[in-house]
Amino acid sequence: MEVLYGLHPVEEALKAGRRRFDHVLVAQERHDARLAQLVLLCRQSGVRVRQESREQLTLTAQNPAHQGVVALVYPQESLSIEDLFTPQPATPGAARLLLALDGVEDPQNLGALLRVADGAGVDGIVLTERRAAPLSPVAVKASAGAAEHLRIARVVNLVRSLEELKKQNLWIIGLDERGSCDYDQFDFTGNLVLVLGREGEGLHDLVRKTCDHLLRIPMAGGVSSLNVSAAGAVVLYEAFRQRRNAARSAAGALPGAAPASKPKKQKGLGS
Repeated sequence: MEVLYGLHPVEEALKAGRRRFDHVLVAQERHDARLAQLVLLCRQSGVRVRQESREQLTLTAQNPAHQGVVALVYPQESLSIEDLFTPQPATPGAARLLLALDGVEDPQNLGALLRVADGAGVDGIVLTERRAAPLSPVAVKASAGAAEHLRIARVVNLVRSLEELKKQNLWIIGLDERGSCDYDQFDFTGNLVLVLGREGEGLHDLVRKTCDHLLRIPMAGGVSSLNVSAAGAVVLYEAFRQRRNAARSAAGALPGAAPASKPKKQKGLGS
């Protein structure tokens, strides 16, 4: 049995409908409309609700930041890289955007990146099984429940998985301070996988060599790079901006705008 805690994570798990719930514990000391709404959602979903003391919830969650809500859920079935080969049914025909994380170890960073990925319209996430943060209750809470709406695949060998995604006609784009192109000069409107590296160390050498393009975020201050979750937010929302504008332009939603120029053909590294 796994634990979810916090209002947002439990609420989003109920809405997403991917988790099988055993029961939900709520703090008997808390009485407010927000909690009442969550209890109603549990009952509408056929999930048992039980009141317990706040101390008991803290023991169950092993964390005091549960906001008076703890859910006991059955483990989700893990996805494989093959599960990400096809787009989500909700976005047929749209260009693909995946996010791959090369050994992000901090659960807060992982959760923040999942929250950004969901907001930026990412189609799937690739995580490594070794030397990386698990999808723990801390990470799920940091994602504000976004983890429940994303397709997440765990892989043993990231390089091999990226090569498989290349065969599915996706470009592999790494973010690296040694990149040769500024992120805002790149065309993100195609089928892409954005790869982010470890905190403080960046991409592994083999992962870097597997990338078709390496992008950098220009820095004006004294430090050379951003935190991985901040860097991911910058680049993913630039991709989201470009893709949204391209979709609007294609749909004729920008009256008076000049026709979009044909994107330049992008060559991969070593081509």
